[in-house]
Amino acid sequence: MRAREFLRRSASVLMALLRIASALMLIASVAINFANIIGRYFLSVSLSWAEEAMLFLMIGCVFLAAGPVGWAGRHIRMDVLVSLLPTRARIAFEILSDLATIATCIALAVFAWPVVTMLAEFDQRSDAANIPLVIPQAALPLGLVLMAVLIAVRLCLQGVRHDVIASRDPGVGSGP
Repeated sequence: MRAREFLRRSASVLMALLRIASALMLIASVAINFANIIGRYFLSVSLSWAEEAMLFLMIGCVFLAAGPVGWAGRHIRMDVLVSLLPTRARIAFEILSDLATIATCIALAVFAWPVVTMLAEFDQRSDAANIPLVIPQAALPLGLVLMAVLIAVRLCLQGVRHDVIASRDPGVGSGP
């Protein structure tokens, strides 16, 4: 039981850190955009690096937030037909869906990693902001691996998306 509690707490800490990092990136992106608007319309000066920086911050925001989204089972899925199935079949499809998501995340991370290492080796940088491209590109495999790990931990700790199953059939899904 201690291992399960450690896993649950570790996942909670990781998700809190990912949410904070994602929120800070979103706030930074909005601040850069605001500063650029003020500079452009009131001071007749724009930040040449703003567009690139905001794009890279949004990439980081999205991929770092993917883990907590996967934990909650709130990622985009086509589950209209699955929701109409009987409870046992629905649970089986939910597990299959989570396993397919984990496999897809890991496969995409593996395929993205050579690009990240190549960008690091060549020290390729963005044109306007001079940001090393390895940084935003690394957000993709990192976010996908974290999403896969958090979905796997959720499956081990509480089974399928407890909110979907439990809301339909009380007593079937495990609570948080």
